[in-house]
Amino acid sequence: MPTIRTVGIISKPGVATGSRIVPPLIDWLHGRGLSVRIDEETAFYAGGVAGLSRDEVPEGCDLMIVLGGDGTLLSAARSIGRRETPLFAVNLGGLGFLTAITVDELYPELERALCGQHRVGRRKMLTTEVVRGEEVVATFEALNDAVLTKPAIARMIDLEAFVDDQFVCAYKADGLIISTPTGSTAYSLSAGGPIIFPSVPAICLTPICPHMLTNRPVLVPETSVIRVVCSGGDGGVFLTIDGQIGEPLNEGDRVVCRSSTYALHLVRPPRMRFFDVLRNKLKWGER
Repeated sequence: MPTIRTVGIISKPGVATGSRIVPPLIDWLHGRGLSVRIDEETAFYAGGVAGLSRDEVPEGCDLMIVLGGDGTLLSAARSIGRRETPLFAVNLGGLGFLTAITVDELYPELERALCGQHRVGRRKMLTTEVVRGEEVVATFEALNDAVLTKPAIARMIDLEAFVDDQFVCAYKADGLIISTPTGSTAYSLSAGGPIIFPSVPAICLTPICPHMLTNRPVLVPETSVIRVVCSGGDGGVFLTIDGQIGEPLNEGDRVVCRSSTYALHLVRPPRMRFFDVLRNKLKWGER
């Protein structure tokens, strides 16, 4: 990791312990001669000082601290955008596959990070475009997944999927998840998709409750370009990125997904490896 001079902090709103954690953390960072940039939620926990919008916080930062769960991390990843700023995620949420550092480990692990003793894992992102006619009307960067699903009414939707120049199939389903390896432990896992080791160069297509029970998750190389055409269905289709932002789709719209040229640089503690996280979070071997 590069020399750290400026640290950004992004916090989950409505956390009861926020006002207990944030003020001493800011004092600790200032005591080491570091500049600190905070978002509005962090500013609230700090006692009502001025805060920045979440998208402004990463500007000029050498390290980003996220206090929250995986949802807060996903939001912070979008704020970081195409920067290569390492992200140090502390779990104040629930399950937390990506936020592997606990509150009790905050200062020891942060000290390690400042000394350059942490691993930084590169998590490839997914570029998703919405093409309407011949025009790209929206572009997103996802860390976990792009999901095409019905907006509200409990009816199936029709989607035609292509990988490069190959027709995959016409799905009749509740939806389709296009997932990165990082996202394989999120919505895709709940829909029956496989767990993918983070460094595996692949993209996963996982149908949600398909009408044909033989429609199974499919792994394709990360070099693939995936096109999904909204070919009909009652009630329309909605595209959701990382479960947080999205775009309503029209019949005939094309959703084009490809592995991004950008990656999230996620600080990982040396003691915690991928299978350690799986055993801990999924309780493997406890029954």
